[in-house]
Amino acid sequence: MDGTRSMAQRRRNPMPVPNHDRHFYSRNRAFGRFGIRIFQPQLMPQPHWHGHVELNFATHVRMAYDFDGTKLEVPDRRLVLFWAGVPHQLTGLQPLGEAPPRLANIYLPLDSFLQMRHIMGLQTALIGRGMVALPELLCDSNLVQQWYQDYRSGDFERAEIVKMELNALFRRALVSGFDYLRPPQNEIGTDRTLSSAHVRHVIAMVRHVLENLDKPLLNAQVTAVTGLHENYAVSLFSRTMQVPLKQFINRMRLMRARALLVESSTAISEVAEQCGFSSITQFYAQFRAGYGISPAALRQHYVQMDLR
Repeated sequence: MDGTRSMAQRRRNPMPVPNHDRHFYSRNRAFGRFGIRIFQPQLMPQPHWHGHVELNFATHVRMAYDFDGTKLEVPDRRLVLFWAGVPHQLTGLQPLGEAPPRLANIYLPLDSFLQMRHIMGLQTALIGRGMVALPELLCDSNLVQQWYQDYRSGDFERAEIVKMELNALFRRALVSGFDYLRPPQNEIGTDRTLSSAHVRHVIAMVRHVLENLDKPLLNAQVTAVTGLHENYAVSLFSRTMQVPLKQFINRMRLMRARALLVESSTAISEVAEQCGFSSITQFYAQFRAGYGISPAALRQHYVQMDLR
């Protein structure tokens, strides 16, 4: 979501890129680092996607999202979760009351989310391109403010406690129930062939991809972690993730490359290598196809931006 920039800045940098992306992407992880920000929400000029599970908590405002082509209304004072690897765009803001609208964004790296224990139901729902709202009683503005203060303290232990509390909150939500603002596109029960065991196989494949993005990844290597026949595992992945395995791997490579470009001074050739692209030519072609801009131009754009 865009921060406020001057008209001169907008003329120099016409491409609308969210300010927080540089702040919350890290140099060494494919999906960035944990972060929290609280700010006045702004409409997004275009959809974007990044490598986190994103949590939204809005106060004094009702938000409208375009989420992967689906129009959704996000209520205030509810903790809303989605995988931000799904293209999403904040398209509408309806203030509620006289107080200024505020939005808390929590950025949880996808790999960290997938490593959390006992929340397979939520992991499956979000990877399946669903959007979830937790019960109002489980999370209020005071709790979100406490998390924010812990994060801003710079104390590693306090930040780790926030992650543990999030894990506990997710587990409690699975027990007490939650609402789908958008059901997962692979919801178990609509397809009897998708058992919970099958979904765990898909999660295992996703984890393997995340841990090996710097290496060549063949379908056979990824599916081997499941013990299933390669063709069946590839089909299972596509049905669950709503994207072919090779396309998913390429998307993850691009996300990692974008993180490295905006958060580090790593040479572009080295970025391509660390993200598993076979050549600099292939990297440039796929990056431009994915983001509509060259790697060098994207980096220059962020260099010129004022960070808050």
